Amino acid sequence: MQRTNDLLDRTKKFALASIKFCEQLPKDETSRVIGRQLLRSGTSVGANYRAAHRAKSKADFVSKMGTVLEEADDSGYWIELLIEAGKIDANKSAALHGEANELVAIAVSSINTARRNSDLQV
Repeated sequence: MQRTNDLLDRTKKFALASIKFCEQLPKDETSRVIGRQLLRSGTSVGANYRAAHRAKSKADFVSKMGTVLEEADDSGYWIELLIEAGKIDANKSAALHGEANELVAIAVSSINTARRNSDLQV
């Protein structure tokens, strides 16, 4: 159970880091648009993990973790766009981008484990 609480805390910290990151973006139109997308996906990771934590069945858990996976992956994509568009330095975004990638890996692992343990198929 401690591991679940750690991930609840970790996804909340990711949401807060996403908020702070977005607040530091340049004040141009591109940064505002992409920043809003990152803000939505970055904060959604934790909200959806909370929902997965309270899933009614293993199938429900897998479905909700699929959303966690999508949102974490989307967050990484928005960060990459900001870097490649020259809106933010890669070094300043490395920690947040790395965490997005780690959350993707955790979600994939959780989904695979839940499927194995319940014989759920793709």
